Amino acid sequence: MSINLLETVQQNLGYPALQKIDPNTQEVVLGADTPNEDRFSQAAIPAVLTAFYKYVQSDDGAAEFLQGNLNTNWLDKIFPDSRKEAVQTISSYAHQSGLDPVKKINEIASETVQVVKANLPEDGGIKEVKSFFKNQRNTILLYLPAALNMGELLHDTTLDDNTNKMEGPVSSLMHSIGSAFNNN
Repeated sequence: MSINLLETVQQNLGYPALQKIDPNTQEVVLGADTPNEDRFSQAAIPAVLTAFYKYVQSDDGAAEFLQGNLNTNWLDKIFPDSRKEAVQTISSYAHQSGLDPVKKINEIASETVQVVKANLPEDGGIKEVKSFFKNQRNTILLYLPAALNMGELLHDTTLDDNTNKMEGPVSSLMHSIGSAFNNN
């Protein structure tokens, strides 16, 4: 069963629909009247999913993902050396300097774990978790605002590459070729 992880998490938590990033400007078009809650979800959901993508690419990360539960502090795990910066960046993007978004970010992370586990095969293991996130990567990156600098925070500058935000027949072909090489 193929799902859109980003949309499913967004809908399950009751956040408004996210906007795709314009590949030319690297930004999402949000008006001045866009509520801060919309800005928060636009930043936090793709940032958390991107961090999970990076986290589960190691065998240890994928194993911890499978063992984690609702009480796991995912924020510390997926942003091990940049937790404070990640929270600050998401808060700044969302114009929420007075609020502590840590609880909301952990809610997004916990929901992500639940959704992924529900969509893995019954005997799914490390390989299946890695594969699940690899298959979601391109969709997640279409929504990740460049202003968050997640590639820098997660030590993978390819995440901020604007070619990840392009769609269309040629871009889809290039993403497929890149994914084939990454799976080997």
